[in-house]
Amino acid sequence: MPALTISRLAREAGVGVETVRYYQRIGLLEEPPKPAEGYRVYPGQALSRLQFIARAKELGFTLNEIKELLLLDNADCQQTQEIAGQKLQSIHARIHDLTAMAETLEHLLRSCQGHATTAACPIIDSLNKP
Repeated sequence: MPALTISRLAREAGVGVETVRYYQRIGLLEEPPKPAEGYRVYPGQALSRLQFIARAKELGFTLNEIKELLLLDNADCQQTQEIAGQKLQSIHARIHDLTAMAETLEHLLRSCQGHATTAACPIIDSLNKP
């Protein structure tokens, strides 16, 4: 694999350079030493780590949770399962909340059907209620 400068690393991982720098600042990615002349060169593991972070984010993990997962690596499957189980519970709770929101909006939209355009809008009225 050719040398990975920060710009090439970012491009290969599908993120911006500032994202790479941010991950370095918060400890998700190690910053290689800067040579006296030239650019920092990132090892291939940096690309693998960025891909891991991206996949974990796609599953809904926060950066703090990802940091925990990276610290665990393959060392503690039980703790990894606990973190994943908590994330799954959180996702189910969000699905429940979103379903309730969708049902409320559907009800409000039905209440508008056939409603006179000169009268107050039922949706606005319901949003104005405490």
